[in-house]
Amino acid sequence: MTLVFLPIFAQQERPELITDRPDATEAPSVVARGALQIESGALFTSFEDDVLQTNTTTYNTTLLRFGLLENLELRLGWNFVEQRNKQSTAQEEVIQSGLSPLLLGMKVNITQEKGWLPTIGLIGHLFLPFTASDDFKPQNTSVDFRFAFDHTLSDSSSIAYNLGAQWEADSLGAAYIYTLAYGYSITDSFGLYAELYGDLPENNRSNHFWDAGVTYLILPNLQLDATIGTSITKGQDLLLSGGFSYRIFK
Repeated sequence: MTLVFLPIFAQQERPELITDRPDATEAPSVVARGALQIESGALFTSFEDDVLQTNTTTYNTTLLRFGLLENLELRLGWNFVEQRNKQSTAQEEVIQSGLSPLLLGMKVNITQEKGWLPTIGLIGHLFLPFTASDDFKPQNTSVDFRFAFDHTLSDSSSIAYNLGAQWEADSLGAAYIYTLAYGYSITDSFGLYAELYGDLPENNRSNHFWDAGVTYLILPNLQLDATIGTSITKGQDLLLSGGFSYRIFK
């Protein structure tokens, strides 16, 4: 999982730090040309489906974002995951661990906000199966894309949303995805957000979730975050996440 824009309105010479974590909504803006942004953390989710309980801990959710051009960034991500599955009729857990497929992608900033027109970006990813550990290696390549939008509501608040689709490696058909996030800056350093998001698969039931969290800007180039959430539809019992974003200029 790669997560969202939150507005941080610190007064500084360099561009404000805008991240794609901690939530599911991606920002339409790109990393400044020549800058490297590291976004990483840990994530825990708990799912229950009839007799099966699945607890997943992602110890490393690292996403690297490099500003190649003024309106283009390259993206590289890799996760280390431990998954514990237990059926209600069984006494022992089945444990799987290893690397998930490598994420390779790009983001293009299409336009900046102007009047009623929002900031708009386009993001696309490939998930390469041959880079994954045996426990998480799919047969086919996964693909996703999304358009990202952002509207400024006031000096301290904004609303962002994504619309797109994804094709999972071992699933039939597409799943259409949406996100909607509201961000509010209490101070130049401290921000809050709340979000709705989900997917609508062509050949399965839809899934809808919510989460909320906080961000804290320690330095102009370093931000911490924490998130809690769960599902609206049946499935996810709990989501917990914490991490950081760090930007390096050449």
